[in-house]
Amino acid sequence: MVNLLLGVPAVVPIWLVWYLLANGPLAEFGGPMRNPTENDGLLPMLVVIGPVVVLFGLIWWLANQPLRRRTALAPRSFWLLCVLVPFLPTAVLIANSP
Repeated sequence: MVNLLLGVPAVVPIWLVWYLLANGPLAEFGGPMRNPTENDGLLPMLVVIGPVVVLFGLIWWLANQPLRRRTALAPRSFWLLCVLVPFLPTAVLIANSP
C-alpha cells in the first residue's frame, strides 16, 4: 500500500527520466523523435532531474526499509514488488491518456 501511494508522486520522476532518455540516448539511436525546442543539451536536464530522482529514491528507500524488517516475504520478492508497484499509477495514466 505504501508503494502504491508513493507511486502517485513517482509520476514526476518517472516522466522526467523518460523525457531525459527520449531527448538524449534514445533519440540518438532512432527512438522517439527529439523535442525540437530542446537544444540546451543534457547537462541542464540532469541538473533538474538528478535532485528530483535522488530525493524520491531517498524517500522511497526510507519508507521501505522499516517495512522490510516486518514482512514475511523473501528479500528478493519484497524489493521486486517495491520497485514495480510505484509504476502502477504511471501505467494507469498512460493507459487513460488520449
